Amino acid sequence: MPRLEHKFHVVLTDEARAELESITRMHTVGAAKLRRAKILLMSADGCTDMEISEDVGLCERQVVRVRQKFVKSGVQPTLTRTVRKDAGIPKVIDGRAEAQLITIACSSPPEGRDHWTLQLLCTEMKRLKIVKSVCPETVRKTLKKTNFALGLPSGSASPRKTEPASSSGWKRSSTFIKKSTTRNAR
Repeated sequence: MPRLEHKFHVVLTDEARAELESITRMHTVGAAKLRRAKILLMSADGCTDMEISEDVGLCERQVVRVRQKFVKSGVQPTLTRTVRKDAGIPKVIDGRAEAQLITIACSSPPEGRDHWTLQLLCTEMKRLKIVKSVCPETVRKTLKKTNFALGLPSGSASPRKTEPASSSGWKRSSTFIKKSTTRNAR
């Protein structure tokens, strides 16, 4: 890996240095923020990437990335985690669709079938226009979340009933014999 210490040189103002040093002294700061603050302080003091990476417990490439972000964006964006623009992938099966999926799974299977399969449930949800498209894995995870098991004779999404234990707790046996803990003196 080429040396990038010279390319992204960290120069801190007195104000930025004071802020980073106060972060490193805080006890309630997150570990990632603390590491980034240490990286910036050590970089400004002229430490090499290898020394910094050994001290903070990250690889050299991560140290370079933190310095690069500081040079391009400044102190605050470097210390905070960036929020995703797309905010993740939206769920395919929401609460309404989940309820309809359970209703379908609890109903009798199509003619010529003994039970519902994941693929049959997917095609039925598409046919009823509950969702535009859904994969069997999404259906499986949804059913697992509701404790529904395909192919069981109960055919419901309710948790299985457990039998009461045969005894309500520990009991002493009627043949219990207490041993003497003291020795007989002769």
